Amino acid sequence: MPAVLNPFTKRESYPAQSVLTYKILTIISWLVMVIPTIYYTFNAPHDDNKHWRDTIWGHNISTPFAMNSVITSIYWIVLFIMQIGYVWHLFSGNLDYVTAAAGVGSHFILSNLLLFAFVMLFVRGHSIWGEIILIINFFNLSSLYFRHTTLPSFIHIPVVSGPLAWNFVALYWNGAIAVNATGLAARILANVAIWAILAYGFFFLVTYKDYTMGFALSILTASIGVKQFFIKIIAFQWIFAFVIMGLLFLATLAIAVPGLFGKEISFRREGQVVPTDQERAPLLDEH
Repeated sequence: MPAVLNPFTKRESYPAQSVLTYKILTIISWLVMVIPTIYYTFNAPHDDNKHWRDTIWGHNISTPFAMNSVITSIYWIVLFIMQIGYVWHLFSGNLDYVTAAAGVGSHFILSNLLLFAFVMLFVRGHSIWGEIILIINFFNLSSLYFRHTTLPSFIHIPVVSGPLAWNFVALYWNGAIAVNATGLAARILANVAIWAILAYGFFFLVTYKDYTMGFALSILTASIGVKQFFIKIIAFQWIFAFVIMGLLFLATLAIAVPGLFGKEISFRREGQVVPTDQERAPLLDEH
């Protein structure tokens, strides 16, 4: 596809008409995703009387990857607020901010639409189709991450690392619901599978020095740990979850706090936009 027709192509600048289009579609897609998410947090679908219709947390059955509704909801509330800040930068008078925000706009819009589709399917009990949507969005957000590794934090956290971390954990959460993984065999398998969260987080911490991914994954793992503790006290899953949370959090501090282990680690200043010729530099680490 020619670059001019490909909305996912990275560009050094955007014409006024393209920026206006991003402003409109970004706001619409964000509202399309946020409003149903909030509504179905408290209300079940009423389009028919099928017994498997329920709220988002009503479908949070006691699988090995069930999450605590309060912690996860707070996680998304913070993301929603930060995403408002991201949208605001599309209207900024700073051309660098507008360019950086528009550069990830297509991925953000697609992610919003996919998350809307996931919520609509999930609350209606179509978890298998929801898993397919999550897989598609995982590739969308992963592509965004690896193609834009030097974004300023006000874009990276609400648009890239925050949603990507949740999407990765949600693959396990929704997948376990889809196959009704509540038996002993499923829990034994989950005791092994949960360590993939640690490996995934360490990949970003070591490769990109991305403490935002480490922090996001540690919160989501804590959400799993709290829920698993109340599901079954005598079990390995909540213990493993808290161990993973602790390891991720400590590793995150090692990256985020300069001089913690006697080695100075420099980070880009808040809001700094890296020039295009530094696109290959690791996230949040200046060279």
